[in-house]
Amino acid sequence: MKKVQLKDVKPYDAPLHFNMKSLKLHGTEETGAKKFWMGLSYFLPGGGAEYAYEDSPTEKIYFVLDGQITVKSKTETFVLNKGDSLFIAPYEGREMINETNEVATVLVVISYD
Repeated sequence: MKKVQLKDVKPYDAPLHFNMKSLKLHGTEETGAKKFWMGLSYFLPGGGAEYAYEDSPTEKIYFVLDGQITVKSKTETFVLNKGDSLFIAPYEGREMINETNEVATVLVVISYD
């Protein structure tokens, strides 16, 4: 077992993301997790991620801890509020944006390839 305290976690730069901060809580380097990693993302108003990941073999889960985030694929739009979650299958593209004037806090779980 390995305990992680938020005060000790270092931020990282998430590719194609803007106006947000990410903290990697668990992963191979951080805690030895081998099948997935978990991060905490804070999206400022207007913050988000550009469309990406159609070539990604990973599974993703977003769980909104606070605020609201909009996630779009090429065919669907999901507005996620506090307590909502979304599963994104391998090779599904997506973009996301915080369309509100409040910070959105999202717990992110992503499988390793």
